Amino acid sequence: MVAGAPRVFISRLAGVAVFDPNGDQVGRVRDVVVILRVGGRPPRVLGLVVEVVSRHRIFLPMTRVIGLESGQVITTGVVNLRRFEQREAETLVLGELLDRKVRLAAAGEDVTVLDVSMVQLPARRDWEVDKVFVRRGRGGALRRRGETLTVDWSAVSGFAAVEHGQGAASLLATFEQLRPADLANVLHHLSEKRRGEVAAALDDDRLADVLEELPEDDQVEILSKLAEERAADVLEAMDPDDAADLLSELPEAEKERLLTLMQPQDAAPLRRLLTYEEHTAGGLMTTEPIVLRPDATVAEALARVRNQDLSPALAAQVYVCRPPDETPTGKYLGVVHFQRLLRDPPFTLVGAIADTDLRPLTPDTALPAVTSYLATYNMIAAPVVDDSGSLLGAVTVDDVLDHLLPEDWRDSAAHDELSSVAQLGEDADGR
Repeated sequence: MVAGAPRVFISRLAGVAVFDPNGDQVGRVRDVVVILRVGGRPPRVLGLVVEVVSRHRIFLPMTRVIGLESGQVITTGVVNLRRFEQREAETLVLGELLDRKVRLAAAGEDVTVLDVSMVQLPARRDWEVDKVFVRRGRGGALRRRGETLTVDWSAVSGFAAVEHGQGAASLLATFEQLRPADLANVLHHLSEKRRGEVAAALDDDRLADVLEELPEDDQVEILSKLAEERAADVLEAMDPDDAADLLSELPEAEKERLLTLMQPQDAAPLRRLLTYEEHTAGGLMTTEPIVLRPDATVAEALARVRNQDLSPALAAQVYVCRPPDETPTGKYLGVVHFQRLLRDPPFTLVGAIADTDLRPLTPDTALPAVTSYLATYNMIAAPVVDDSGSLLGAVTVDDVLDHLLPEDWRDSAAHDELSSVAQLGEDADGR
């Protein structure tokens, strides 16, 4: 980028695609690394944190950035794929500076950081932070609440101090469009303090979706920092199988307290799931598949499948059972696949088109047998039935994968995958 280029507000870089000179995408920007300096000097921008294949994060030095415009970042094409590890002197702008309370020196008042900008220094490839976009609090009669302004970095103080109770609204706004799995990855790479603050700022449903995508250690850490009443509300919003897996990691007394605080109709399925061994069909299944009575029509089935809150695996088929039609149901009769629903007239009864030949799983079926079942019959979900013939739930392929993958799969990335993203090169990153 040529000297004198316009300043770049860093929050606008979140999620921006990174390309090599040939136009091949390397990854997406997840943060910007700076180093704070003494004497009020503006921070030096070291580089970008870029998320590549398998959510692996690497460091891209600013000296390797040759273009930063039109909603994209262009690199030299030589990328060091060593995993990014934040060093003690480094600060992440999005993760640690946004929502921070700082002080306007001239006015002697506290303000909240909404964004910071960076510019490239003249005749050099170095970048530094130059401006801070802040929101003032309640002021005098002539100043309306929420007034925003942009000031020089040197005009504020307090960035170096450790802040307790830092908000998260600006950070969450930056990543508002992320899928739960991607937002979970952002949280996973934040400090424990910041992770707790961001989790506290999420609403119950969003936090529940994110928790389902986090490693168990992060789940337990976040849940333990919530008030017990809110923790119970979040567990109610989670898928029952994920909530049960999380509860199983807690001490017995804490687990029982949370179950007691939950609504009885939400706690009952979790108590049932907790009675099964972890690596069995009963321990893997969800208790909320689509259940229909045999006299329901194809039109009704399709209406249930359209529910946007359902995962694709659960929406792939409906289970036909005698009443009651909530798990554990009456007698299980069969399954109707989504493709069959699309082929038959809307008035057709699901009981007439159910596949009754496919044997269901029992709750004590071991994980390897569940995996073989899904592979043998090309299924992405399978019914789980008890000795009396009642449907208990359904095992989906995503639940099976979660238990087949190594525990650190979110942090590990295959070398072969990564080498296809960018050219490996030894890189003097200046850090």
